[in-house]
Amino acid sequence: MSHTTLSFRPTRTGTARSRWLALTVLSATMLMTILDGSIVTVAMPAIQRDLGFSPAGLSWTVNAYLIAFGGLLLLAGRLGDLIGRKAMFLAGNAVFTAASLLAGAATGPGMLIAARFLQGVGSAMASAVVLGILVTLFTEAGERAKAIGIFSFTGAAGASIGQVLGGVLTDALSWHWIFFINLPIGLATIALAVRVLPGERGAGLAAGADVIGAVLVTGGLMLGIYTVVKIEQYGWLAAHTLGLGAVSLALLAAFVARQATAKTPLMPLRIFRSRNVSGANLVQMLTLSAMFAFQIIVALYMQKVLGYGALDTGLAMLPAAVAIGGVSLFVSARLNTRFGERAVLLTGLALLLGAMGWLTRVPVNADYVTDLLPVMLLIAGGGLVLPALTTLGMSGARADDAGLASGLFNTTQQIGMAIGVAVLSTLAASRTDELLSAGSDEASALTGGYHLAFGVAAALLVAAFAVALLVLRHSGQGAAAQDTAPAEPAVR
Repeated sequence: MSHTTLSFRPTRTGTARSRWLALTVLSATMLMTILDGSIVTVAMPAIQRDLGFSPAGLSWTVNAYLIAFGGLLLLAGRLGDLIGRKAMFLAGNAVFTAASLLAGAATGPGMLIAARFLQGVGSAMASAVVLGILVTLFTEAGERAKAIGIFSFTGAAGASIGQVLGGVLTDALSWHWIFFINLPIGLATIALAVRVLPGERGAGLAAGADVIGAVLVTGGLMLGIYTVVKIEQYGWLAAHTLGLGAVSLALLAAFVARQATAKTPLMPLRIFRSRNVSGANLVQMLTLSAMFAFQIIVALYMQKVLGYGALDTGLAMLPAAVAIGGVSLFVSARLNTRFGERAVLLTGLALLLGAMGWLTRVPVNADYVTDLLPVMLLIAGGGLVLPALTTLGMSGARADDAGLASGLFNTTQQIGMAIGVAVLSTLAASRTDELLSAGSDEASALTGGYHLAFGVAAALLVAAFAVALLVLRHSGQGAAAQDTAPAEPAVR
C-alpha cells in the first residue's frame, strides 16, 4: 500500500481560535459519552419500576451499551482513517443523538435496550476518532499537551457530574430526561463540528476494506466484553465463562492472523511496533482495571460500611474529582512539557499506588478527614496519568493510522474497566462471604472484602508502573524516531 497519501498530514491552516473551538466540540462529545455512562446507573431503580424490568434484565441497560461501545471502537477508528475522521465523528454523533431520543421515549424494556445498544454504536463511532482528530489539530508540543489536559479534565468532570445530574433529573423531572438532555448537546455539537473540524479525505475503503477482519474483531470484542460483564453472575470457572471466553479469544487470534496476511488489513500490525503505542495501551488497561476499586468500591464502602447516603457519598468523593480535574487542567501540560510524559506518568502511578495502599488499611469505623481525605488527594495522580498516557499512546502512530490508534486506545480503556468490574467485585464478594462464614459481622466482612480488592488494585498499579518504566519512552522527537519505521510519516 502506498504511504504517500497527504490527506491526513497535520496542518496549521486553521486559526488558533478554530482549533480551540474544535477542541470544545471534541470534549463535548466525550463529556456526553462519559456522562451517559454514569448518569444511567443513578436512574436504574426508577427505570426498573417504570418499565417493569426484571433484576437480570435491568443490567442490560448498561451491558447493551458497553458491548456495542467496546466492541466497535477499533473498527470505527480504522474506518475513520479510511472514509474520513470528520465524517465518522459526525455520523457517530447523529446516531447517538437519535438513539438518545429513542431511549428517552422508551415504553418497554426491549425498546430501551435496543436504544442503549444504538447509543453504544454512536458513541463508538464518534469517540474512536476523537484523539486522531485532536493530534492532527494540535501539532506543537506545548499546545498539544494543553489540549490533552483539557480533554482529560472533561472526562474526569463527566464521570463526577453524571452521578449528581442523574439524581437531580430523575427526582425533579423523570428518568426519561437523563436521555433527552443529550439532544441539545448532540445537535449543538453536530452543528459546530460541521464548521470547525478539519475536512479530511480518507485513504479510501480500498486501503483497508477487510470485511473478514472486521467481522472477526467486532465479534471477538463484543463476545469478550459480554463474557467479562457476566462473570459476576456465572463465576470464573463456569462453562458459560470458559466456553464463550475461549470462542472470543479464538476470534481475536484469527483476526490477528488475518491482519498478518491480508493484502489490505483492517488493522496493520505495524502499529504495535511502536513501544509507546503498545506500552501505553497496556498501562492504561492495568491502571483502569485498578481504578475501578476507587470509582465503585470506595463508594460501596462509604454507603454499606460507613452508612453514608447517596448525597453524602457524592460530596465525600468531590475532592477527588476536583483534584483530578485541577491537575489535568492546570498542571499536567506544564509538567509533561518540562519533564516528559514518561516521568509524569510514573509520578502519577506512584500517587495512585499510594492511594490504593492507604485504602487497604481503612477501618470499619473510619474518620473521613484522617482515613479517607488523604486518599481523595492522592487520587490527583489520575490527573497526571491520563494526559501522559494519551500523549504516549498516540505519539508513535503514523498520520494515516491516527484513527486506528485512537480507537485502539479507547478499546483498551473499555476492556480495562470491564476487567476491573469483573475481577475486583468478584474477589471482594468472595472474601466477604468467607469472612461471614467464619463469624465476622457484616461491616467487618464487607471491609475485609474491600481490603482485598484494594490490595489487588495496588498490585495492578505496580504492574502498570513496571511496564511504564521498562517499555515506554519519552514521546519527543528522539524517542518517536526510534518508535517509527524509517520513511513513514508519524503523527507529531
